[in-house]
Amino acid sequence: MKLIEYADREALAIDVANMLAGELKNALLSHDSVSLAVPGGTTPGPIFDSLSAASIDWARVQVMLTDERWVAPDHEMSNARLLRQRLLVGPASAAGFAPFFIDGLTAAEASESLSDTVAQHLPLSVLVLGMGADMHTASLFPGSNGLAAAMADDAPAVCPIHVAGQNIGRITLSRPVLEGAMSTHLVIFGDEKRAAVQRALTLPAHEAPIGAVLQEAVVHWAA
Repeated sequence: MKLIEYADREALAIDVANMLAGELKNALLSHDSVSLAVPGGTTPGPIFDSLSAASIDWARVQVMLTDERWVAPDHEMSNARLLRQRLLVGPASAAGFAPFFIDGLTAAEASESLSDTVAQHLPLSVLVLGMGADMHTASLFPGSNGLAAAMADDAPAVCPIHVAGQNIGRITLSRPVLEGAMSTHLVIFGDEKRAAVQRALTLPAHEAPIGAVLQEAVVHWAA
């Protein structure tokens, strides 16, 4: 694990966006197409704002989410909606993107066909993750229904997850997909999450799912 500290969140967003753009450009030098997996939530929004303007051959980039709530793409809680507003604009609008949500199917019903689609773009060229204070990443929540299957060595690329107390189902990239990324970046803010990262290094992955990818990750932190 490599930890990079930033003076503030604005500096982090600009520097991380530049780093991601550089890695995508380098990957395109030796591959016809590359894949970029990113989280939803509020944290990556400023990074997306900068990255979307980068001079990249976006038509050769396949963007995907690390996870999604099982809601329609225009729903206010949809991560796909966030990407369309903050990342898939300007030059980056030329990138490929297919939301996970399939109308008329449950997350479990859709997971097999989604796994086949995602598998065409593996290994991930560049992976960006967020993390909760509970040490979850993507939708790999400790104690969630479906976590064991998603963390298994033979897990499909995409797995359904149900978190206790949440009425909306979720779907997530599995641990093997996250672990197999060529480059991994974790973006966190605040002392609580920095302490959680350190704690995750000492716990089994089913208690701290982020720990499964920390060894090879670059962690970007600002207060």
